[in-house]
Amino acid sequence: MLELSLLVALVVAAVAFSMVMSVATVIERRTGNAGWVDTIWTFGLGAVCAGAALAPLGFEGWPAARQLLVAVLVATWAVRLGSHIAKRSAGAGDDPRYAALRQQWGRDAPRKMAIFLQMQALVSIPMIATALLAAHRPAPGLGLSDLVGLALVVAGIAGEGLSDRQLRAFRAEKAEKGRICDAGFWGWSRHPNYFFEWLTWVGIAVIALDVSGSYWVGWLALGGPACMYWLLAHVSGIPPLEDHMLARHGAAFRAYQARTSAFFPLPPRSTTATDHPR
Repeated sequence: MLELSLLVALVVAAVAFSMVMSVATVIERRTGNAGWVDTIWTFGLGAVCAGAALAPLGFEGWPAARQLLVAVLVATWAVRLGSHIAKRSAGAGDDPRYAALRQQWGRDAPRKMAIFLQMQALVSIPMIATALLAAHRPAPGLGLSDLVGLALVVAGIAGEGLSDRQLRAFRAEKAEKGRICDAGFWGWSRHPNYFFEWLTWVGIAVIALDVSGSYWVGWLALGGPACMYWLLAHVSGIPPLEDHMLARHGAAFRAYQARTSAFFPLPPRSTTATDHPR
C-alpha cells in the first residue's frame, strides 16, 4: 500500500513537472534567452518537490514533521538558486550552452529544444523521487538521519551561495577581467557551485534512509543525487561549460584544469612555473 501510494504520487508529480517545462519552452521561444530555462527548472522543481513532500498520502498525521522539514529544505534550495539564476539571466545574454545547441540544430532548433526540455523533465524524476521518499519515510518524529540530512543540506545551500558570491566578487573586479576565478572554493574545485548543489541532494536522500530495512524503498532516494552527479559532471553541466571556457580562455583555462579538481573540492595540484591564475 505504501509503495503504491508513493508511485502514484511520483507519477502525478512527474506530469506536473513536464507541464512546468512546457511553460519553459514557451518562454524560451518568446524571449530568445534560454537562461530563463534554468530559472524555471529550479523554481518548478522546488515547487513540485515541496508539493510531493506535503502530499497527504495517509501515513501518520498530516503534515508530519518530516514532510514539513523536506518541503522547507527543497523550497529554500529552489528560492536561493532560482533567484540567483534569475538575476544572472536578467542581466546577461543567452546561455552559451543553449546557444551552442541552437546553432548545432539549425532550423530544427525550436522542435529539438522542446524535446530537450522534456528530456530535462524526465531526468529530473529521480530528484522528485528523492524528496518524496524522504518526506514520507514512516518513522515517528525526527531522528539521526534527519539531522544528518539537514546538516548536509544546510552545508550545501550555504556552500553554493558562498561559491556564487565569490565568483560575483571576482568578476566585479575590473582588474580581473579576462582572467579565471580561482578565489576561495574555486581554487579547490572548478565547479564548487555544482558540488554543493549535489551535496544538497545527498542531504535530502539521507533523510530517506532507514538502516533497519523496514523502509527499503527509501534507499531508492540515492538515485536523485546519483542522477544529478551524472548530469552535472558528464552531460549538461561541466562538459559544455568547460568547452565554452576553453574557447574563451585557451591556455589559461587548461592550466586551471591541470591544477584544480573538476568537481569534488581538493587541494590544488602543484604545477610548473609557467602556470598562471585565470
